[in-house]
Amino acid sequence: MIITKQQLAINLLNYLQHKITLEELVTWAENAFMEGDIQDEDTEVIRDILAQLGLADVKTFGLYWEDCDNMMKKLGYTLKIDAGLVA
Repeated sequence: MIITKQQLAINLLNYLQHKITLEELVTWAENAFMEGDIQDEDTEVIRDILAQLGLADVKTFGLYWEDCDNMMKKLGYTLKIDAGLVA
């Protein structure tokens, strides 16, 4: 599995958009950390984020909006919220 900043950002966005569950994100991050081939100049950033995501299902660590926002900034993205009224 090849891991890039873009692939990491896509998986995090999929979680934030409720396309995958926290359990799926954690499983992906754990597998990527253990078996992934990081193909990016920012290896340390990617490894740090994967490690943090891998622990997100542990109650002590969790995963908060601020965590996601900081991770995305480290990956070169800015999160914006777009809300709509649910009928």
